[in-house]
Amino acid sequence: MISDSFMKRQRPMHQVREIQENVKEWTVMEIPSFLPYTLSCQQLHIMQPTTIFTLVHGDITLQDVDAIVNAANSGLLGGGGVDGAIHRAGGPAILEECKAIRKRQGECPTGEAVITSGGQLKARYVIHAVGPVWNGGTRSEDGLLANAYVNSLRLALKHGARTVAFPCISTGVYGFPQDRAARIALATVADFVKHHAGIDEVRFVVFLDRDKSIYQGLLTTMSGYQTGAPME
Repeated sequence: MISDSFMKRQRPMHQVREIQENVKEWTVMEIPSFLPYTLSCQQLHIMQPTTIFTLVHGDITLQDVDAIVNAANSGLLGGGGVDGAIHRAGGPAILEECKAIRKRQGECPTGEAVITSGGQLKARYVIHAVGPVWNGGTRSEDGLLANAYVNSLRLALKHGARTVAFPCISTGVYGFPQDRAARIALATVADFVKHHAGIDEVRFVVFLDRDKSIYQGLLTTMSGYQTGAPME
């Protein structure tokens, strides 16, 4: 957590009070403009009232957090991209748990999520979230993507996971526009942690340079200023 003293060093007291007491509402496609952050060569930190946002350019399977989110498909049996990487790194236990879930409840609907152990990963849990396939925005894709983030965070809270790492859900073979998906991800998660205590840190873990640039630009817009060197 970032201390009150850190906030005081970064902004005058009246602005700190405004951040702490007068958090405004925003819609899914609107990014707030009042959140302070510090920028290092490795990670970009954004402070919500009780939650730190971290941008990491790297491998989600290596994140030492309570839960990582898998960009899963509805079948829950693994696949390509992030899904395949998580199953390979986590070992067969994750797949066996997914099979048990599928046997118990069937496929996971779009926008929903299920949870398994982390297998051989550093993370204790893997939350398997099913994002939407992009169809030009005509089939409620925005809302379904937001639901995938919200339902993942609900599962995290239910299982006591205080640090959560997200990949870019739906932006791979599912074809969701990267900029649009990033805006939905940030605004949805920011709104959730505003109304639900218990999440200490949310990491947005990106692999592609383009996704890094998109998230970095949006987070800069959220905060309004930066310190330190650009992320490499």
